[in-house]
Amino acid sequence: MSDVQFDIDVVVTGIGARSSLGNLATTWMQLISGKSGLQMSQPFPELSSKPLGLLGDRPADFLDLAKTVVVEAIDDADLSPSDLSFSDRSVPTPLRDCGVVLGSSRSQQGRWEFLNRQMQTDTLSGWLQALPHMGAIAIARFLKTQGPVLAPMAACATGIWAIAQGVQLIRSRQCDRVLAGAVETPITPLTLASFDKMGALAKTGCYPFDRHREGLALAEGAALFVLESAAVARQRNAKIYGRILDFGLTADSYHVSAPQPESRGAISAVKTCLDRSGLQPGDIDYVHAHGTSTRLNDRSEAYLLQHLFPQGVPVSSTKGATGHSIGASGALGVAFCLLAMGDGVLPPCVGLRDRDFDLDLVETARVAKIDRALCFSFGFGGQNAVVALSR
Repeated sequence: MSDVQFDIDVVVTGIGARSSLGNLATTWMQLISGKSGLQMSQPFPELSSKPLGLLGDRPADFLDLAKTVVVEAIDDADLSPSDLSFSDRSVPTPLRDCGVVLGSSRSQQGRWEFLNRQMQTDTLSGWLQALPHMGAIAIARFLKTQGPVLAPMAACATGIWAIAQGVQLIRSRQCDRVLAGAVETPITPLTLASFDKMGALAKTGCYPFDRHREGLALAEGAALFVLESAAVARQRNAKIYGRILDFGLTADSYHVSAPQPESRGAISAVKTCLDRSGLQPGDIDYVHAHGTSTRLNDRSEAYLLQHLFPQGVPVSSTKGATGHSIGASGALGVAFCLLAMGDGVLPPCVGLRDRDFDLDLVETARVAKIDRALCFSFGFGGQNAVVALSR
C-alpha cells in the first residue's frame, strides 16, 4: 500500500472478547485476581484428559463465538443509531463501509473434522461454508458491510497480524472504521492429537517462565476490536481505550515449529516495531509476552527480553490464566494491554511459582503507570509479530 499515511492515528474504541475465564470484564477481573480458567478435560473419549481452556462444557462453535464477540465489540464502541442500529439483536443493520479483518490459525477445522467423519457414512455437504476465509465472509454478511474483507492466517501471530492489517486499511484511507481481531476454537481431536504427538501439551497446567513448566494448554478464545481513525472517533465523541502505534512483522525462515536459536527474527520484529513507533526500549512500561510455557519458546523469549531490555521491564504472560488460544492469543494480549493501561494495573503471570529466568516477571497484579506497552506473538514456522500501544 504505497499511499499509507503514517500521520493517521488509529485508536481502539470497542472490544469484544471471550476466554476460558468469561467475557472481557470477567476475564480481566479473574486475571487480576490470579485465577485460571484451565481445567482437566476430556472432550473426546478417544483422547486422554488434558488441562484445557474451554468456554463451556463442550467445544465451542467457531461462527457462534465470532458473532458473539462482534456484537460485544460494536456494543462496547457505543456506535450511535446513525452508525448502527439493531432491529433484531442477532442481525445488525448495515455498517456499509466498515472493513472486516477476522483472523484464525485453525478457522473451522472442527467443521472439517466433522465433515471427514460424515464422509464415512454419507455424502460430503456444507464444505464450502467451512473454507478458511468463510468466517470473515460470514461476519461481513452479518454486518452487511461492503468494505474490504480479509482473513489472515499466521499461526500464533494471527491476532496481531489481523490488527496490523486493520490499521493499514485505515492508514491507506480505504476505511475509517475496521473490525479486526481473531477467533479460535482449536479444541478438536486432530489438534489435540497433533500437539500431543509433538510433546507440546501440558499434563497438569500452564506455568509460563517457570522452572517446572510442562508445555502449553490449548484454549478457545477470541478478541475483536473496533478500530477507527482518531478523527472519526473524536467526531462522534467515542471513548478511546488507546492508540495503536505500529508493528514489527518478520519470519525466521528456520524451522516448521522450533524458534530460531538466537531469536534473530523475533529480535528484528521488536526492533522494527520500536523503530516504526518512534520508541526506545526504555520507553516501554510493560511487555505482554507470548509465554507459552514450552521449554523452547520461554527460553528464546527470555533471551530476547534480556538482550533488548537490559535495564529491565515488567513482563507477564497471561496464558497460565486463559490457556493458549493459538491465533487469538495475541489479540487477547492486546486487549489485556489496553485494560492494563486504562486501569493502571499489570496482569500477573498466573501459574508462576519458581522462576527460571532473571526477568522482572509480574507474579501478582501490580499497580503501575503504563503509558506504552508491547505485545508479542511468536508462532510456528517462525511467524513473529509485535505491536506497540500507547494511552
